Amino acid sequence: MQRLIILFVLLAICGFRSEGFALDGSKQTVSAPAGAVDPVQQEYQKLLDEDNAAQSDVDDWILENDKFAARGASIPPADMKQKIQKRFAPVRKGYEDFLARHPEHVKARIAYGSFLGDVHDEDGAREQLEKALAFETNNPAVYNNLANIYGHTGPVRKAFEFYSRAIDLSPREPVYLQNYATTVYLFRKDASEVYGLTEQQVFNKALGLYRRALDLDPTNFPLASDLAQTYYGIEPRRTDEALIAWTNAFKLARDSVEREGVHLHFARLKIAARRFQETRAHIGSVTNSLYDDLKVRLERNLKEQEAKVALERKESASQ
Repeated sequence: MQRLIILFVLLAICGFRSEGFALDGSKQTVSAPAGAVDPVQQEYQKLLDEDNAAQSDVDDWILENDKFAARGASIPPADMKQKIQKRFAPVRKGYEDFLARHPEHVKARIAYGSFLGDVHDEDGAREQLEKALAFETNNPAVYNNLANIYGHTGPVRKAFEFYSRAIDLSPREPVYLQNYATTVYLFRKDASEVYGLTEQQVFNKALGLYRRALDLDPTNFPLASDLAQTYYGIEPRRTDEALIAWTNAFKLARDSVEREGVHLHFARLKIAARRFQETRAHIGSVTNSLYDDLKVRLERNLKEQEAKVALERKESASQ
């Protein structure tokens, strides 16, 4: 499951959206007004460009190394780690030098926090975001990004608090609702204690948050899939609700790979519901080799469940 979206959302909705960050959290070029030259802004933009270039290089190296690994010729992990650290070192130094001279530049602190999160320095990321929050106490992106960290390292209660604050400040940003929903779902015991809810009520709270996010972003297939996959963790099963959720996700699927993936989710649910003929139809709809292993497991499970039902019927008839 595409679970907790530890996205460092670098936009600041409601007044900050146009100041350097795209809606998907990626850094983008900021243009100064015609005729205006802001040297601080130019230096900041250069930082973002260098950050993006380094991230792109590292992504390419990892993909290339994975291809070599398939042929038994990959770079050893320690060497790859050293290569990546060396590539990121000037980016880190660039942010630190810039912030030493411009300590109240909130967007730079958010960007640096994102960078540090990407390189797995969560303590450093939290420090930068907390400093950003001290300068800009009503920035929803900062609350969301800090909540992401607290959801990963604790305390989880603070993650709940900060997601709520982000949503209060920017109630129409679906990513905040999705992150909050995922954290509530993953940390059900904590949510139960914090909000005084039963486990079933916690499930309902998570589902409600996902639905609110989907209402705001109704064509988002990954979000619809997250909502649908939540039902796998709920006992007793809510099969009919789960099938409705996957039907909605199927309608939003962007290509055959996603549609075939949903067919396999239908199959999984319908095996459990003993709707075996429909299950076979769903499995038969999947032709992409990407899903071969999963198809084999589902077909094996289907045969086992069919044999179990046949035995139950035989024993029932003999009584």
